[in-house]
Amino acid sequence: MPVATVGDAAEASLRVTESTIDEFAALSGDENPIHLDDAYAAETLFGGRVAHGMIAASVLSAAMARLPGDIVYCSQDLTFERPVRPGDEIRATAEVVEELGGDRLRAETTARVDGAVAVSGEATVLSLPHEDGEENAC
Repeated sequence: MPVATVGDAAEASLRVTESTIDEFAALSGDENPIHLDDAYAAETLFGGRVAHGMIAASVLSAAMARLPGDIVYCSQDLTFERPVRPGDEIRATAEVVEELGGDRLRAETTARVDGAVAVSGEATVLSLPHEDGEENAC
């Protein structure tokens, strides 16, 4: 199986529902009422319920996983630029922009809702051929 190289890009998407948010809260243990309680969330600066930021980040991870080879995260920087709400569709892209030496790559990652950036960032990953049994370090 080939590995990812500069210029490779991949996408993933997710329609966020109230159920998505509830299930993520149960899985992660993050039960902040801004995510779960309509009345509470209505009184915040967001004016309503918003998804956990890490839901959008997980769609970035799904895009990374669609790059060639076995992708192993070393690090991910994230900037949360706008809220994601129930009913929004997150469309994430990951593009390899630099080889860092060895199997290490740097990728730009962006999650958008209705064309507007919701989460942006940069990841450092290992891109390994599937048959590679050697252990590598980030």
